[in-house]
Amino acid sequence: MNHPTRTRTTLIGLSAVTALTLAGCGGAATQGGGGGGGATGGPIKIGVLADLTGATGDVGTPYNEGMLAYIDWINAKGGISGRKIEADSNDYAYKVPTAEELYKKYVSSGAVAIQGWGTGDSEALRTKVAQDKLPFMSASYAEVLTDPKASPYNFVVAPTYSDQMRVALNWIAKDAGGPAEVAVFHNDSPFGTAPIGDGQKWLTEKKLGLTMSAYPMPKTPNFVGLLSQAKAKNAKYVVIQNVSSPAAQVAKDIKAQNLPMKIVCLNWCADELFIKTAGADNAEGHVLVQPFAPASANKPGNKDIEDYLKGKGSSLEAKGLHFGQGWWTMAIMAKGIEKAIKDGGNLTGESIRKGLETMDKVDTGGVVGTGEVKFSETSHRGSSGSSIYQVKGGKMVEIAANQVP
Repeated sequence: MNHPTRTRTTLIGLSAVTALTLAGCGGAATQGGGGGGGATGGPIKIGVLADLTGATGDVGTPYNEGMLAYIDWINAKGGISGRKIEADSNDYAYKVPTAEELYKKYVSSGAVAIQGWGTGDSEALRTKVAQDKLPFMSASYAEVLTDPKASPYNFVVAPTYSDQMRVALNWIAKDAGGPAEVAVFHNDSPFGTAPIGDGQKWLTEKKLGLTMSAYPMPKTPNFVGLLSQAKAKNAKYVVIQNVSSPAAQVAKDIKAQNLPMKIVCLNWCADELFIKTAGADNAEGHVLVQPFAPASANKPGNKDIEDYLKGKGSSLEAKGLHFGQGWWTMAIMAKGIEKAIKDGGNLTGESIRKGLETMDKVDTGGVVGTGEVKFSETSHRGSSGSSIYQVKGGKMVEIAANQVP
């Protein structure tokens, strides 16, 4: 998966694909050099970190595709205030040192903003983007990234992992109707552990009557051993903070072992890929806490995405909700850039940060969180609400909308 030759080939291949995608609309994806990404005219340079071949590539690929698709779409409409986005997108295969090297390249080539990916790279680069004054969005929803005092140039568009955990625990407490043990299966990384401490605090503060035990997920063919440990504690619920493929295996193992356990997936396994990989019968009845609306929810904010994909012979149902997640993350950054341009002066990281903090609420047509995303000078948490879905007949069916902890 992480062989250096393969990763390098993917880097070159992705850059070529990105260049073709954007050049057709008058934009370009570069391999560095140049500068001037924030001048008063000309293209707007943005660096993009993607995981296509690493540990989270199953969800990282559609997310990146959605982000580049938005750039293609907005450039075809003339760009942002007449200026097109020039994106340099590269696969870092979920390797933080590679992300750091790519970040240096983006800075030297004149990028005025960065789109990252994971919690590992987002937290590793947090102080650097603050020093360089470059706004940084990513697919990490770690709570520390929402505090401008700790992370002045990071912006989080969706509910944090901790907010998602709080929503999940509230739902479990109601569903259980009394004391219950909750097992948290998590990716063995900063991404995986991000919401655990806050979840424990939430149980204590709200006196939900639940107990919680955390289990790092090893790289194994199945999770029968982990489930046995949870069963020994009489766990009836398994919250999963991981991506779709391992979560799907947990669903298969629960079914095969005939265990009376219900999965509650957070963002990165709460998707169509979980259902497809697990199989509809194995996924049936499990619960998904998801801040981004899937195609099956028929939210108006997905219309532009559907129209764009229809023109490409595809659909959001085929691409999956993480495609829309990438699209909307880039769209929200674009709104901040638009505000910075309208406010006048050079387009810089500082002016984009101010644009994001002072722009009007972004109406996402019901797609992100509670439907609106808003930042301020004191909070870079864009939204705090998630919807809850249940797998019914192989589909994500909304059972509770806009749950705010």
